[in-house]
Amino acid sequence: MKNYVLDTNVLLHDPNSLLNFEDNNVLIPIEVIEEIDRFKRESSELGQNARTVSRSLDSLREQGSLNEGVELENGGCLRIIFQKKLKSDTTQAIFTDNTVDNRILSQALAIQKAHPKSHTILVSKDINLRIKADALGLQAEDYETDRIQIKDLYTGMLEMMVSAEKMAAFRTNGELELNGGNTYFPNEYCTLMEETNPKRTALTKVDPTGKKLVPIIDNREGVWGIKPRNREQHFAFDALLDDRIKLVTLMGKAGTGKTLMAMAAGLKKTVLDREFRRLVVARPTISMGKELGFLPGSLEEKLAPWMQPIHDALEMLSDLNMGQESRRSNDLMRSGSIVVEALSYIRGRSIAHQFMVIDEAQNLTPLEVKTIITRVGHGTKIIFTGDPYQIDNPYVDSSSNGFNYIISKFRSQAIAAHIELQKGERSELAELAANLL
Repeated sequence: MKNYVLDTNVLLHDPNSLLNFEDNNVLIPIEVIEEIDRFKRESSELGQNARTVSRSLDSLREQGSLNEGVELENGGCLRIIFQKKLKSDTTQAIFTDNTVDNRILSQALAIQKAHPKSHTILVSKDINLRIKADALGLQAEDYETDRIQIKDLYTGMLEMMVSAEKMAAFRTNGELELNGGNTYFPNEYCTLMEETNPKRTALTKVDPTGKKLVPIIDNREGVWGIKPRNREQHFAFDALLDDRIKLVTLMGKAGTGKTLMAMAAGLKKTVLDREFRRLVVARPTISMGKELGFLPGSLEEKLAPWMQPIHDALEMLSDLNMGQESRRSNDLMRSGSIVVEALSYIRGRSIAHQFMVIDEAQNLTPLEVKTIITRVGHGTKIIFTGDPYQIDNPYVDSSSNGFNYIISKFRSQAIAAHIELQKGERSELAELAANLL
């Protein structure tokens, strides 16, 4: 049986992490409880998670003594640990300062010394704490239950070589049966190429059953003034405009057109086709670099710095679509057809019959993503856009963010589609910067 000593950031990252260590001992230092107490008054997601942890521990306290250990529903045992003050304080003996991290390390070392036959592991999302633990001969691990490695991430696309006869049959029948043996996911996009002439291609996708290929929606004429410039953008517009698909994830580096295409499709579906009540565009309020401090003014004025990229995209779409149906973005926002908001206030809502675009989704945790998707009501379509290599949230990284999490979890679902946009189209300079820098 192993002894897992948990750091505060593990519980704040995933309040349900107590149940993810199988039938082993889960040990929480008393300092972690004190830190959670400091977070619980915050109105942020961290505050919500802290309150969830406190309630979970309180319910376990009613089942037995947290000092002696309470059995968890998965067969493990939870215990709150603390060190009695000794004449030679081990913390002061090892470290020069008596910080919370050092006291947690000291307690983990004491557990390792008291139970030499059991495997003691410190679990923390703090890299420096793991380094210090390793230096002291204590095994340390990151919390990896919800980690998804980018190199193994589902791309949503594949290529397939077929004979000239099969290509002709596909163009005639509008479908092509897939051979057995390989696993294909619903809405996985496929480029069919003719064996004798690879330049002859057809853009297709796997149907909801996963057994045949069907053509994608033809969007060569463009959507709200935006014309697809490459194969991935054709795939993206198909997913965005397919009424059967309710969740779309668009992943790509800066300048690949993720947000612009999502908003163009949303405007078409909302303003022109009137299939949704409004277009809702939201993004997490996490800045790049140093914070600006408290901003004066109304809620709209406070959110303006974070929402300006969305307004820029709306202005560009207004300029591009100069046809009879064109309307300025300001007019659409005043009429309520477009709503721009922060994700901070989404908890508790039920959002029905709306086209939702969640921008910069790589800054969300898996729990935040779950909170957002569970707000979706009947008739709503939700699009997540993000780049796992541009993360500003200090509490997630390229493997533990919620954006990668939903891509991995929803790939086998018939109502979801994922496209990885690879070619930058913003400008030649932006494409060079994304690749070189």
